[in-house]
Amino acid sequence: MTEIFLFNTLERKKTQLIPQNPKRVTMYVCGPTVYNRAHIGNMRPAIVFDVLFRLLRHTYGADHVVYARNITDVDDKINAAALAEGVDISVITRKYTEVYHQDIQSLNVLLPNLEPRATAHIGEIIALIQKLIDEGHAYTAEDGVYFHVPSMKNYGRLSGRNLEDMQAGARIEIDEKKKNPADFALWKAAKPNEVSWDAPFGAGRPGWHIECSAMIEKNLGQTIDIHGGGHDLIFPHHENEIAQSECAHGGATLANIWMHNGFLNFGSEKMSKSLGNVLNIAEITATFKPEAVRLAMLSAHYRAPLDWNDDLITQSTKTLDRLYRALENVWLDNVEAIAPQALIEALCDDINTPQALAVLSELVKNANKAQNDVDKKQALAELKGVGALLGILQLTPDEWFNDKPKDDDLNARIDALVAERTIARAEKNWGRADEIRKELAELKVEVKDGADGATWRFL
Repeated sequence: MTEIFLFNTLERKKTQLIPQNPKRVTMYVCGPTVYNRAHIGNMRPAIVFDVLFRLLRHTYGADHVVYARNITDVDDKINAAALAEGVDISVITRKYTEVYHQDIQSLNVLLPNLEPRATAHIGEIIALIQKLIDEGHAYTAEDGVYFHVPSMKNYGRLSGRNLEDMQAGARIEIDEKKKNPADFALWKAAKPNEVSWDAPFGAGRPGWHIECSAMIEKNLGQTIDIHGGGHDLIFPHHENEIAQSECAHGGATLANIWMHNGFLNFGSEKMSKSLGNVLNIAEITATFKPEAVRLAMLSAHYRAPLDWNDDLITQSTKTLDRLYRALENVWLDNVEAIAPQALIEALCDDINTPQALAVLSELVKNANKAQNDVDKKQALAELKGVGALLGILQLTPDEWFNDKPKDDDLNARIDALVAERTIARAEKNWGRADEIRKELAELKVEVKDGADGATWRFL
């Protein structure tokens, strides 16, 4: 078994993954807050940790990996959306959970083993908060319950911040209800027209951070192998998860390895809803194929920032055209996937997808040179193996090349030209047939004549 090394944010270095129990490898990744459609930046962690999930399943066996990605279904933004539409929050959250599922599945993202929802864990959340109060790590205030940050001596070690620096800085809003400016909400007191639950410390709803701590404990245990999310979650979200969980569990480590993916940049800025520079999957896949979007995400190392633009996806589309042509050259039925060792080594080195794609490029060369069935079978098996771990090459060559873009006018024009060419050939009007073929070539369309008529595909 090849050893897996992952960059651990907590230790600032690559760390060998040594599962607590190889028969039950645990991973938790922070999922979406379902108040609106997720943007393409939200898809990066979904794809990054999907590749890791595939690698873990390959290494330890599908039955020995437990991957949980949560759904945050109670939140200020969800409340605001429900209030604006005059509906219960469940109407909003069901709608956008379904949309999220559609989006990630279009990008070949596997569903996790578990998808815990915050509202299904209110009892566990209340019990965890009460424990923190009893242990002296939390206190009640008129507007809810707060975690008292100074009660944890080593608070800030994930983000590299210390309490003195935070107190000295001007970024923490002064709130007279708090004992310390750095204290954060575990429970928010009930407000008019907002959903709430009864609790010993007053009716209200959970804060964001405590939700994940409770869901991890309930579904995966006090200590897990891997915790992942976007770079923007290091502070305060993941820092506060550590504080809550470790203080409630006598100092037991929350996660042995913390992983964080880099930002997706749009132009010179981080992509975010607050900046108004976001694109969602439906907008992008109206022009580009979903697999090209996924490949574009994998083109840079997951910890590095990635500049998102049309040129990136266009290049990824061209790369996939080349990959699928290689597949077409070696296509045989009933060939099982084989993961090449060079690919496994690349992914075991902190999910090095650029190196994995370099391995794939070499395999394409082998596939294009294959002449006999033995060589073709080996090349096809390895291409399928790479595809299975990276989540690409999930179509047949025919499906890829016949997956026409969503441009009804263009498709109708091409269909008409192909039909006219068929008539010209039947009438032996070879001059007109050649003219049409040139027109189609300018549109980057290839026509194939067969016994059942002419078919076309984009080059």
